[in-house]
Amino acid sequence: MAEIGKDISKAKQILEAGKLVGIPTETVYGLAGNALNADAVSKIFETKNRPSFDPLILHTSGIERVLDFVKEIPEDLKILADSFWPGPLTLLLPRKSIVPDLVTSGLDTVAVRIPSHPLTKELLTELDFPLAAPSANPFGYISPTKASHVNDQLGQKISYILDGGSCEVGLESTIVGMENGKVTVYRLGGIDLRLIEEKVGEIHQVAHSSSNPKAPGLLQSHYSPTKPFVLGDLPKLIEEYTDKGIDFAVMSFRDSFEELDCKKIVILSPQADLHEAAKNLFASMRILDSMDVSVILAELMPEEGLGKAINDRLRRAAAK
Repeated sequence: MAEIGKDISKAKQILEAGKLVGIPTETVYGLAGNALNADAVSKIFETKNRPSFDPLILHTSGIERVLDFVKEIPEDLKILADSFWPGPLTLLLPRKSIVPDLVTSGLDTVAVRIPSHPLTKELLTELDFPLAAPSANPFGYISPTKASHVNDQLGQKISYILDGGSCEVGLESTIVGMENGKVTVYRLGGIDLRLIEEKVGEIHQVAHSSSNPKAPGLLQSHYSPTKPFVLGDLPKLIEEYTDKGIDFAVMSFRDSFEELDCKKIVILSPQADLHEAAKNLFASMRILDSMDVSVILAELMPEEGLGKAINDRLRRAAAK
């Protein structure tokens, strides 16, 4: 298995050698490699078993460094960058030729963000290249929010994981770009869309794609546990699967369902706090997936604020 630690110098040395490191961010843990080294980027796709048509996100330490590998930052997106960087915002920007085609899946735009996690911020400051860093898990599976999650899934394939504790946000970044002169949200994530609209006015939102996505993380089936994942009205689902005699576990927003075995129910937020629910989502899915049950039953969150992004992940987890 991989070594887990807080040695930034060791992580830097491994990355400079063209190898991969697990890194913490405020959203989820990333599988990082030198974004300007096509061989290192190729190792990311190979290690994750990720299809080459799904582009990657570049991570760097400051907005001035972003301009090293993008042609421009449109004014509305610059407003968002100034408001939400460092943080869970990814911008889709016109790329310079220095960025390998493999990173962008041949597109003329590149996804970029500045993470806020202190360990990774320090690491990025010490590197003279950006990091390509999709979530550090096998492609399509639940995103990791702890170093141990990365080790469980990829520890046999990488040598080092930088341990930054549990991820504070727990959902991937919100991806925003420009389309036909309008601010466009390509992926819901860790920033409430209402906060974006407060900065730039009305925005356009696109549906996720089933193939050849314009931005990372847009495939229809994604973030999925290995067990069947069923969304619906929990009381009705519980009654239905109980009548069928099928063993199940439950992921609830806030209700405890006291008639059930407490060991087979995970509550995302007893206080009905969507930020807490987002932070707990992926770790809870992993716990449920490890249980000796045949199916996982879950419910949608209120369709407001971060609930929209959580519901996006839930629907894609259930898409299989």
